[in-house]
Amino acid sequence: GGLIDLGVADLATLFAFLPWLFLVFMPALAMRQWAEEIASGAIETTLALPVPLWTLVAGKFLAAWAVAGAGLALTMPLWIAISVLGAPDHGPIAVGYLTAFLVAGAYLAIGAAASALSGSAVTAFVAAAAIGFVFTAAGLPVVLDAARGLFGPGASDAMAAFSLLEAMDAGARGVIEAPRLVFLLGLIGFFLMFATVWLDARRGGR
Repeated sequence: GGLIDLGVADLATLFAFLPWLFLVFMPALAMRQWAEEIASGAIETTLALPVPLWTLVAGKFLAAWAVAGAGLALTMPLWIAISVLGAPDHGPIAVGYLTAFLVAGAYLAIGAAASALSGSAVTAFVAAAAIGFVFTAAGLPVVLDAARGLFGPGASDAMAAFSLLEAMDAGARGVIEAPRLVFLLGLIGFFLMFATVWLDARRGGR
């Protein structure tokens, strides 16, 4: 993204790319969480374990989220590099990383739900990527402009509020907004709850 060529000591370029990278890598990371067990029949043993089902869903999700966090941490040499080359404002960068971690969690939760719903890892990947794309593309300027032209500014603002791209953009600017924080955590919670309910139905609600 021409980070060095821009001559600006910030990581806005990195944060602009991250949602699109997450759109591919997070579904790939989550697609086998449940689909592989469903396809092999091992899901029956897993669902028979004497533990609350939500703990299994949360455990698999948190394990994948930890891997995503480790991958995100591997980009921190860029932070060190621009600190050596310039004098960045570290506050917005720290907020950007926190937001990126939450956005990655949202994509992973979508992937977990798709994996629980499908018996095929490939199908789970495609479904999660498609759903994630909807939440991402909702923040594209061309989409927002079209919504504004067709339905008015209210529709455009509503779409932006439900966009992972917009959430990441706000975080990259160092802005922590309670509504966006609630949206990200709510999105994670909703899709994990969906995965739990679907798996509970699969085992007959025991």
